[in-house]
Amino acid sequence: QVQLAESGGGLVQAGGSLRLSCAASGRSIAMGWFRQAPGKEREFVAAIIWIGNSTWYPDSVEGRFTISGDKGKNTVYLQMSSLKPEDTALYYCAAQTRGGRPLQSSLAYDYWGQGTQVTVSS
Repeated sequence: QVQLAESGGGLVQAGGSLRLSCAASGRSIAMGWFRQAPGKEREFVAAIIWIGNSTWYPDSVEGRFTISGDKGKNTVYLQMSSLKPEDTALYYCAAQTRGGRPLQSSLAYDYWGQGTQVTVSS
């Protein structure tokens, strides 16, 4: 069982930055961030594998968002820069405990946090 707790969301102006944190209570092999805006499907934002620290991003956030992890604290971060109004969404942290599934898919994750709201004003 892995429990996840996100923090760091808030209101920011376009062009600004925010850092989200996700503290995990148990072991995982990979962590991901997803987001969901009202009326839209959940969207992949970033993922990291603990061994080797390989990372993945979709084109929509590549170069603006950075995922990183602190294995000692069992915490993953999402540094978001050059934020745009279209980045407004509820951001979820997720943990994968069994491998072999593509990290860009929400189906690859076994545990989810409650989400933290990010609102970017224009």
